[in-house]
Amino acid sequence: MALASSPFNLRAYSLSSVSRTISASTFRPAVILPGLGNNTGDYEKLEVTLQEYGVPTVVAKVSRLDWLRNAAGLVDPNYWRGTLRPRPVLDWYLQRVDEAIQEAKGVEQGGTISLIGHSAGGWLARVYLAEFGLTDVSLLLTLGTPHIPPPKGVSGVIDQTRGLLNYVEMYCSETVYSAQLKYVCIAGRYIQGARFFGNSDEANPAVPTENDKLTAEAVLVNGTRTSNPGFRARFVGQGYKQVCGQADVWGDGVVPEISAHLEGAINISLDGVYHSPVGSDDEVRPWYGSPAVVGKWIHHLLN
Repeated sequence: MALASSPFNLRAYSLSSVSRTISASTFRPAVILPGLGNNTGDYEKLEVTLQEYGVPTVVAKVSRLDWLRNAAGLVDPNYWRGTLRPRPVLDWYLQRVDEAIQEAKGVEQGGTISLIGHSAGGWLARVYLAEFGLTDVSLLLTLGTPHIPPPKGVSGVIDQTRGLLNYVEMYCSETVYSAQLKYVCIAGRYIQGARFFGNSDEANPAVPTENDKLTAEAVLVNGTRTSNPGFRARFVGQGYKQVCGQADVWGDGVVPEISAHLEGAINISLDGVYHSPVGSDDEVRPWYGSPAVVGKWIHHLLN
């Protein structure tokens, strides 16, 4: 099921006005799982926002340096064959997830929790559930997660996960579709990519929208800084292509919309939403965890 939201007015949104409609009672705890390259501190504001709704929140303890542990995969022959498996390379992350869940369980004292996976944290949550079980989890909500492995045989596309998403698709789906677990996938529509070089077989480059003009930032490429939205769409499109095999699609600036949805889940698209808390702006470039955007998906945690 796919749901598309209409653009929202950030200035018209008020967290306090929404909070007044919510009971003062505490809801099941949430555990936030950081995305690739992010650290615990990047989610501090999201943690506070969720707590203002009455959702006790724990962020898995991850530092930016921790991600260097993934380099251990370079010595695994499966890395070079594109058939890498999550374990043991990502055992360190799965351990941090488990520690955060145990901390959240101490708050709930016997109830279930919600997992909120940002970017790679979403598919790593699926690996965790497949390996550790889902007894303690009743909701997995993913924010800009690339769930679908890149297509094979597409010129210029290299699987940057080196087979990890193929593994997730093959071995971690059963946990997603069980009756015990509600699954919500949220994608952002921040900018439409464009193909770098056009030809008769390619779609026309995306026409910059007013939102693109308002949020165009300078991009450093080969030492040249530019804020041209046309170039920006092409630059972003090359990133999209590596994820889904297509450049001229909508996405959150990093992950294409079509990759962030998963068949069988509650799939939601939100207009104007950027991928990362790093470089985001609640007014001009909100990300999934900005207060106005949280207001679009918080009800899934409050049920």
